Amino acid sequence: MKLVLHNYWRSSASHRVRIALGLKELAYEYRAVNIIEDAQFADDYKAKNPSSQVPTLEITEVDGTVRVIAQSLPIMEYLDERWPELPILPKDLWLRARTRALAEIVNSGIQPLQNLSTTKAVKKFGGDADAWPKHFIANGLVAFAHAAAEISGKFCVGDAPTIADCCLVPQLASARRFGVDYAEHAQLVQIEKNCLALPAFAKAMPDRQPDAVKS
Repeated sequence: MKLVLHNYWRSSASHRVRIALGLKELAYEYRAVNIIEDAQFADDYKAKNPSSQVPTLEITEVDGTVRVIAQSLPIMEYLDERWPELPILPKDLWLRARTRALAEIVNSGIQPLQNLSTTKAVKKFGGDADAWPKHFIANGLVAFAHAAAEISGKFCVGDAPTIADCCLVPQLASARRFGVDYAEHAQLVQIEKNCLALPAFAKAMPDRQPDAVKS
């Protein structure tokens, strides 16, 4: 069985899946898709992911069957269900639902408003593409911090990393990139530190990827 992750170094959705693969201790081939140069619109990539987005996980089974999954949250849930050891979702159903809710605050409530296709459209319509995401990121982090407050421990949900942490850490990296100060959220700052102390999070950081553009 072989795993190939089609992704881009600075894509926060790609970043989430890299963390999840690390937490699950799954080896994979890193295949860069340069979304700045529109590589996601190439015919061979669109055949794998008709949405022309990253990431895409390609699984080649031992019998040669090739399966493809798009979208970061379904990919992470697939990884957890297929390889249940080292879980990234709680067993408790209530906490599992709360974990998914935290992930969706980032996945649905923040990230789509900061992604490249959105900021390109804002710029095309005459808006300030740099200023545009800041409001949504700041408000989203307020919501995330509030939702995590009663269930967090060392990590977003208790004392073990979950898909919520896989979503939070890339979002905080994006907040820094867009100039959004989140220092007021002391618990999120501490959770980020706890996460980055783990190899799965540290190795998944954008600047450590083979296609990273060094500034």
